[in-house]
Amino acid sequence: MSSSGPRFRADRIVSLYVSRPWNLLFGLAANIRRIPILMYHSISKPGNASRHPYFDTETSPEAFEAQIRFLSERGYSSVSPEEVLWYSDPKESANKKFVSITFDDGFRDFYTTAFPILKKYAMSATMYLPTSYIQPEALSFKSKPCLTWSEVRELRREGMYFGSHTVTHPHLHSLSLEEINLEVRDSKLKIEDELGELINSFAYPYAFPEQDRTFTNRLREVMQDAGYTNGVTTVIGSSHTPSNRYFLHRVPVNTWDESTLLEAKLRGHYDWLRRPQYLKKLISRSEKAT
Repeated sequence: MSSSGPRFRADRIVSLYVSRPWNLLFGLAANIRRIPILMYHSISKPGNASRHPYFDTETSPEAFEAQIRFLSERGYSSVSPEEVLWYSDPKESANKKFVSITFDDGFRDFYTTAFPILKKYAMSATMYLPTSYIQPEALSFKSKPCLTWSEVRELRREGMYFGSHTVTHPHLHSLSLEEINLEVRDSKLKIEDELGELINSFAYPYAFPEQDRTFTNRLREVMQDAGYTNGVTTVIGSSHTPSNRYFLHRVPVNTWDESTLLEAKLRGHYDWLRRPQYLKKLISRSEKAT
């Protein structure tokens, strides 16, 4: 795998040399049934050399294959986010290791690069689609070509899963309730129409505003009314409960996650980052209110 990155990484240092020994010493990581949901975006060469590794949303093909091989060699089986909730019950998954591999944004390199690697190691993944960018002919989103509907159907026949990532990939938190309904409902209906099957999973675009309970309660109701049974967010974490099925946590992965850091993320030693992540959101909300 790749090295730890070209720049200083406080998140890596704390995860490996503070969180990991602390969890192992006190048995904290072992007390919770963890099925990590990995969050990827694009499988391509990182294009922004100035971006800090923590914020990178691109994973090189070489690093991605090394990470999938790592999972395979250590006996992980891939499951969908829906199955994460089922297998989080130790009675259903004793002595088994599961991981859910997810992708956001519908980029075409999922078809050209990620899928052949996943197939090579008998792994499945879930791709969340912003449906206005998925058309019969390839469109671009964030300067990258997206999947076409024919490619989506082919990938589904090959065992890949799909979910909604809204219609236009907006900041839902800034929209009216009517606009949120349209983004959440219409994207689901479009994918169902193209694939001929129910779509149950939703991925929230951008940073998830978990600090705004009024908004999250409203969004949960919108998702339930639209027929979703689960959803994923950008909130960092590797443990899940049925009570939080609409806002499951994920673990970000990119080029700079070599085997040591990837294993720490899989075992829950990266989950400490959720607290400063949440604090930052609270501070930002407070500043906007003043």
